[in-house]
Amino acid sequence: MTRTFVSFPITDTNYFKKQLLNWTRQLEVCCFLDNNNYSFGYNTYECIVAAGVNRQIVASAGNALNQLQQFFFQEKDWIFGHLGYDLKNESEQLQSSHPDSIAFPDLFFFVPTFVVILKDKEILIGGSALSTVQTVYEEICSTATATIIKQLPVQLKSRFTKKEYISAIQKLKQHILRGDCYEINFCQEFFLKGKLPDPLQVYISLSDISPNPFAAFYKINNKYLCCASPERFLKKIGNKIISQPIKGTGARDITNKEKDHLNKQDLLLSIKERTENVMIVDLVRNDLSKVSEEGSVNVEELYAIYSFPQVYQMVSTISGIIRRDITLIDAIKAVFPMGSMTGAPKKRVMELIEQYEKTKRGLFSGAVGYITPDEDFDFNVVIRSVLFNLDQNYLSYQVGSAITFNSDPKKEYEECLLKAAAIKAVLS
Repeated sequence: MTRTFVSFPITDTNYFKKQLLNWTRQLEVCCFLDNNNYSFGYNTYECIVAAGVNRQIVASAGNALNQLQQFFFQEKDWIFGHLGYDLKNESEQLQSSHPDSIAFPDLFFFVPTFVVILKDKEILIGGSALSTVQTVYEEICSTATATIIKQLPVQLKSRFTKKEYISAIQKLKQHILRGDCYEINFCQEFFLKGKLPDPLQVYISLSDISPNPFAAFYKINNKYLCCASPERFLKKIGNKIISQPIKGTGARDITNKEKDHLNKQDLLLSIKERTENVMIVDLVRNDLSKVSEEGSVNVEELYAIYSFPQVYQMVSTISGIIRRDITLIDAIKAVFPMGSMTGAPKKRVMELIEQYEKTKRGLFSGAVGYITPDEDFDFNVVIRSVLFNLDQNYLSYQVGSAITFNSDPKKEYEECLLKAAAIKAVLS
């Protein structure tokens, strides 16, 4: 379709964003991506939203990514959607047999009826005609911000007891000792079955407690993702491709500046965390080299410490100049799933993930984002997230940590709880 973008002035960016979020409540399908006012390298928009569906593609692992490439070539428009973790099965001939009560499709993308882009003091709305764009702007401006309703605390269950989790880590360390792998990201699920809180309320509360630069409120009918991700998976701008893996977590102490600073320094100087980070950097460098011009892959940041509300994170930035013969899907296939959520070597650790975890990851460890008509794209890593299936009255969130031979199982368990703290606070 020919998409007309119209610019409108706004006086209060944050207030308009809240109106925009509440306006999405009426939609069967939407994708709300929020930067939360971070000055994170390579971020393009403060907020970008896909509203409504003109056309869509739903696919299961097998030939899904090739179908996405065809869909993009047919549309040559903005498309939004997700890549589920189990797309690994079509590139590495793996399988997934664990239960998945959330049941997002492996791949879903859609051409939205409207694209809404929020910049500083400006809103751009893209639709099929000027009159409809004007109507949408007026609808958003007349929408109230959502009222936060106090919800009853919920009692979450875990797929692992602490004892079972520690036992699994000990077994994984034996695999490392035998040389099967040298780092593995191991995750556990917390879940709730029965009466659920309102997903939009959960997202708003999660964003208030833990605002992060790759947040997403994503809805496909009665399936929801409420995501407070701090991590970018992959971005393409022109001929440049960028990945920013996170590996390394330290606690914040905002009540004590001196202790908070010491925590930051401890993370920066931690041999364990640096080792984990550089392993993933090497993996990403190798992945990007498959689709980049020879000699163009560059580590722009190594061991950079970024501050987030609950934690410090160790972030590295790797980039490359993409080859001219490489398609959109070639680039994604070369890097997906992201090394920060698997470990290395990828295929073997994904087999071990299937062996020792108890739940299919589904959209967790996948990516949500958008592709522009110029074939640029930006995708997050789906972590720090609450997922809903309202048809099944099921809520889920997963947390994990990177396991190396030097990992202390008890400390890894504590790291999982630290990462889940914001989500636990929202739900309980």
